Amino acid sequence: MVSIKDVAKQAGVAISTVSKVLNNYPNVSEETKKKVNQAVEELNFVPNSVAAALSSKQSGRVALLLNLSNVTQAVDEINMQYMAGTIGQAVDMNLDVITVFYSMLKNKSIEEVIRYLQSQSITGLIIFGMSKEDKVLHKLIEAQIFKIVAVDAPIVNESTSSIWIDQEKAQYDVAKKTVMENKSKSILYLAGKKNGYVTDERLKGIRRLAQEQNLPLLIRNGEFSELQARNLTFRYARNKDVVVCASDLMAIGAMKALTEMDIFRPVCGFDGITLMGYAGKQMNTVRQNFKEIASDAVKELKRLLEGGEGRQIVLDYELARLKYMDIIC
Repeated sequence: MVSIKDVAKQAGVAISTVSKVLNNYPNVSEETKKKVNQAVEELNFVPNSVAAALSSKQSGRVALLLNLSNVTQAVDEINMQYMAGTIGQAVDMNLDVITVFYSMLKNKSIEEVIRYLQSQSITGLIIFGMSKEDKVLHKLIEAQIFKIVAVDAPIVNESTSSIWIDQEKAQYDVAKKTVMENKSKSILYLAGKKNGYVTDERLKGIRRLAQEQNLPLLIRNGEFSELQARNLTFRYARNKDVVVCASDLMAIGAMKALTEMDIFRPVCGFDGITLMGYAGKQMNTVRQNFKEIASDAVKELKRLLEGGEGRQIVLDYELARLKYMDIIC
């Protein structure tokens, strides 16, 4: 079976260039069009449903790509909000949407992933939770065959937009609020997953605060795990004045450990998940509206499908202290 990669090799151009020619993009030279069309004819390449849908100005289907590798109640809540926001907005905009999970693409080559998505008539994707280690997804973005919105990953090209909050500033703001309120003199910081875009930005925020306030800072990787945060708190919290966590789930683990240790240390989290309201203690957190983020991602993907170029979008957030009465229905 002849693929778009074969056409690109035959024509001596990039895969993204072949896609542009097939989809009648402007600003492609006549010489390039001629080479690509000649390669298509020589190889008897039949443009897939993606190219057909785009060239006829139809939006086709949208794939919501989720990572469920860490299945916990809290992560489920975030993914459910993403799904609700995506599906609700897609229905309003007359887009057909399907859900694809990282596990379905695991161990596939970039060519296999492209063929799978094309077989599902996918024209655009919204990717949630991509890390620096997701090499196939990076290649998929680089190929520019599909229109893509990356949530919480600062990757932008002609066919790809990025959407997230200002992670560095948000971490700085919530940590500073907690430190100032409690006149803390030293910080234990529980970071998220290594090689994560979100983790890197939040680390910048806490380091900036520690440097500005001249505060000793101890950083340990909590991996967004309640259990790991609990264990790290047992080990390090006695010698620090405040525990700043890169997620609410870790903040809950830290708070539970402090309670068992029978010592007080202020704790703050990040995300604003409902579970924080049941933690028993009020903690500062950064509240993100995951449903709204997903909805805005669909709107942005629709704009890309209609010919717009990729860009970075930075959304608002708020600092909050979640209480039980705030979350019950």
